[in-house]
Amino acid sequence: MENLEKAIVRIKEAMPGLELLENENMSAHCSFKIGGPVRALAIPSEVSSLSKICYLLKEYQLAPYILGNGTNILFPDEGLKDLFIISTAKLTKMFLLPDGAIYAEAGVSLAKLASFAQQNGLKGLEFASGIPGSVGGGLIMNAGAYGGELKDAVESVVLYYLPEQRLYELTKEQCSFGYRSSLFQKMGGCVILSAVFRLEKGDGEEIAAQMRRLNQQRRDKQPLDLPSAGSAFKRPEGNYAAALIDRAGLKGYRVGDAQVSEKHAGFVVNLGKASSHDVHLLMRHVRKKVYENSGIALEPEMIILPPDYRLEDKGPAVPLHSVSSPGAEEAQEHSGS
Repeated sequence: MENLEKAIVRIKEAMPGLELLENENMSAHCSFKIGGPVRALAIPSEVSSLSKICYLLKEYQLAPYILGNGTNILFPDEGLKDLFIISTAKLTKMFLLPDGAIYAEAGVSLAKLASFAQQNGLKGLEFASGIPGSVGGGLIMNAGAYGGELKDAVESVVLYYLPEQRLYELTKEQCSFGYRSSLFQKMGGCVILSAVFRLEKGDGEEIAAQMRRLNQQRRDKQPLDLPSAGSAFKRPEGNYAAALIDRAGLKGYRVGDAQVSEKHAGFVVNLGKASSHDVHLLMRHVRKKVYENSGIALEPEMIILPPDYRLEDKGPAVPLHSVSSPGAEEAQEHSGS
């Protein structure tokens, strides 16, 4: 904690124009509308500023947690007093490259990326038009819907590697994309800064019509009127999480103000005053009942913080999916401490 306090003072002195929020409630920065305060939340408006924050934190043997649009994350009610978060929300530069590819920074929303592609007669991102996440977060989890995935459109990714304080450009193949997975999940310390998307030429009106069809399907089937973190569980191989939850009789199941959506059983929604504890208890119960009913252990798709937060679980021995602060161990290892 002492190093964190020193780092905050140092960053304030070195970057007086930086938007730096202290003891900020994360319920205001995530789609679930749940979460207590973190010690510091920095919102740089330039990629170079993000890199500088990371450099300054490393002087104090610290690594930040990188937050995109906060659309697939659950923060704890009690907050995270020892965490420094960097948000990419203002890294939103996007333009066409001379060869017709799209350059987009990490904070660009996938919906805006898809719309930009459509406006320029480029097809292949129609599936992303209703996904609320950002380019950075979407690439980390290889976001997808309706048969499309970001891996099908991305050509290269530029990242800042915290342990070495260096920039790298990776090809699509080097990113090791899989179903809701990527290299960035497996290797700590990767901060996505931007990406290049290579798409095919198409008819703008046809692309727009397809986007309208897919977005109408979302509105018809998903509880978009209530706070959530998107799909609560990953799709098990050969099955669907929503169908398994429904067959277990859990549609509408509720703990406090956390509820399995009555509209789509694959979503956990916040009815107004849900706590992270409510969500944990609900998800634990869902996993247990689905396992008893089908023998399938559901794996959460949302990120659950902090990584060592566990409730006693008498269900299947499958831990809740979580992530640690990227590169924390590697940063300490390379700092000489």
